[in-house]
Amino acid sequence: MLSLTTRRLTCWLIVALAIFAKVSDALYFYLEGAEKKCFLEELPKETMVTGIYKAEQFSTTQNQWIVNPEARIQITVEELPQEHVVVNRQDSPSGRFTFTSAESGDHSICLSVASTSWFDSTKTRMTFDMDFDDPAGDQHDHTETLSDMAKRIHDLNERVQDIRREQAAQREREAEFRDQSELTNSRVVWWTITQLAVLGGICVWQMRHYKSFFVAKKLV
Repeated sequence: MLSLTTRRLTCWLIVALAIFAKVSDALYFYLEGAEKKCFLEELPKETMVTGIYKAEQFSTTQNQWIVNPEARIQITVEELPQEHVVVNRQDSPSGRFTFTSAESGDHSICLSVASTSWFDSTKTRMTFDMDFDDPAGDQHDHTETLSDMAKRIHDLNERVQDIRREQAAQREREAEFRDQSELTNSRVVWWTITQLAVLGGICVWQMRHYKSFFVAKKLV
């Protein structure tokens, strides 16, 4: 029979797998003409992001959304607030792109339909999904050969790594906030000391001035 510790560990693993199992979080939105849609993502340092997209345009002849092979999708990724361009390219109406964040912070991910006409009013339905992975991991190409349970464990390990990277980024933000707070407090203290010193100097000067005035007037 299994020991109590082993059974607890097994139960915990099953619950964790159920919680962290990957779900599809793809979204879709509509673009009109050369309209641009941007997403703001706060990424930890050295996080590999894979964007998967599919652009469909409405065909009046077929009365349905179809993939237009002649359409070109403009993909732009920038690091904020430096506005450093990480990705800037035009690609096919369906595919994927990948980039790795060099520093922690906000990243702007923009998609639009490249158009040469100023009055283009073509409606486009864009399906977009993003996957966040550890660039050091090299097991993605081999997951197809693993069993279902091994895949779930692999997904769980990836989520744990994501959480660790997010915690590291959070610690960096907390350290920056603490340093900024300490600098502000130090400036406030020195400003208060300066004010007290100025007020003290003014009081001493006034007392000497009044003493000289009273002596000159022979009041004392």
